[in-house]
Amino acid sequence: MRMRIKPWAEPELLDCPFYEVDPKAWRGCWGSRFAARRPLHVEIGCGKGVSTCVQAHDNPGINLLALDEVKNVLGCALRNIRQEYGEAEPENVLLTVYDAKYISEILAPEDRVERIYINFCNPWTEKHNHAKRRLTHPRQLQQYRTFLTEGAEIWFKTDDDTLFEDSLRYFERTGFALRHVSRDLHAEGFQPNYESEYEKKFLEKGVPIKLAIARMTDWDGVLFDF
Repeated sequence: MRMRIKPWAEPELLDCPFYEVDPKAWRGCWGSRFAARRPLHVEIGCGKGVSTCVQAHDNPGINLLALDEVKNVLGCALRNIRQEYGEAEPENVLLTVYDAKYISEILAPEDRVERIYINFCNPWTEKHNHAKRRLTHPRQLQQYRTFLTEGAEIWFKTDDDTLFEDSLRYFERTGFALRHVSRDLHAEGFQPNYESEYEKKFLEKGVPIKLAIARMTDWDGVLFDF
């Protein structure tokens, strides 16, 4: 369901010091956009920022760049971050609008991204030829490799069984070693786990949450036929 237009979202974002209106301008130098240089993590498709705000607040030793392609939901993320931080001005989280399909236009090898979070993205299971739109599809994974550091990780969560099993195959065939795989992370008791809005909804319905942590390794660059 498409979110209703929130007329307040864009004005609040433009007035927010931790919103970046021109992410292309910071490609290769995101470290200087934050208040201090810290390990850089990127969340792709942060939505309303329900987990983003808590994760950033609980981990002041990292910088978190959270992006989404919809300003309305980023407006909600902004408000959630402000509520989480209270009177303190957030210094280790930035929001920006961008289509993840072109993410290498805003991130470069010099940014040295150490971790990517992909939480509850569109599974694109309706038609076979839609799979290439997935955020874990090989062409996306190859793109992430261009700005990830050696040994960097992708933390991927989903409720969708088909997307999860396909993604495990995608990771292994594009040079990402599976460090941890859980098909029911709540039953496993995995920690730390920051619950997004979608995760909370799926848990209420009794849907097991799947988690994969994939570490980037050396790769010969040969793309398998998907």
